[in-house]
Amino acid sequence: MEYNSPRQMNVIERADQGERAFIGKVYNYLAGGLGLSTVMAFLTTKEPLINLMYTLTPEGYNFSFLGWVAILAPFILIFMMNSAVRQANPEKAAILFWTFSALLGLSMGNIFLAYTGASIAQTFLVTAGAFLGLSIYGHATKRDLSGLGSFLLMGLIGIILASLINIFFHSSTVSFVVSVLGVFIFAGFTVYDTANIKQIYHSVPDERQRNALAISGALSLYLDFINLFQFLLAFLGDRR
Repeated sequence: MEYNSPRQMNVIERADQGERAFIGKVYNYLAGGLGLSTVMAFLTTKEPLINLMYTLTPEGYNFSFLGWVAILAPFILIFMMNSAVRQANPEKAAILFWTFSALLGLSMGNIFLAYTGASIAQTFLVTAGAFLGLSIYGHATKRDLSGLGSFLLMGLIGIILASLINIFFHSSTVSFVVSVLGVFIFAGFTVYDTANIKQIYHSVPDERQRNALAISGALSLYLDFINLFQFLLAFLGDRR
């Protein structure tokens, strides 16, 4: 039987503490981003933001020019954030993350206009519970999930293409199938991305690079949560 020496135990303990601190940083950014987005989405339903973000038509609210900027700008910010992570610049990545969260929240204000507040709150709690369970599994599992990423990416591309095609056909059946697949795909991404967070910590020794990657990991989990929430809202949400 082999025994670990006190020195070995200290090394293991420091590694465990470092991993916990890294994961805690990821989830602190995640919680902060979700909170900021929620506040911005709610404020978008109030004047004067609602008048800036939407134009009222006989068919309902449509995005204004500023609304479309809020929708499209986060895509650009993702590329800028990835560049900041590659440059090991956590300060720049953090600024971009908070800007991204605020803008995405602005673009999601239409959820409060389309669904009742009670159903939004209920769906948010369901999403949070499911996300927590999936994250715990992703963190605890010892299985090799490397092949899962490619499979999930193919599924994501499939539902994006189906959604684009359905813009012209307006099929409720296709919308239902896309929502079902979306829930399973982003549940899988949650497990996959959570498992990757541990690997990131142990594969990158540089502290600044780790700090930048913590923000990148938070962004991945943020997108998993938001998409899981939106697809679940299609089932659980009560429209106004």
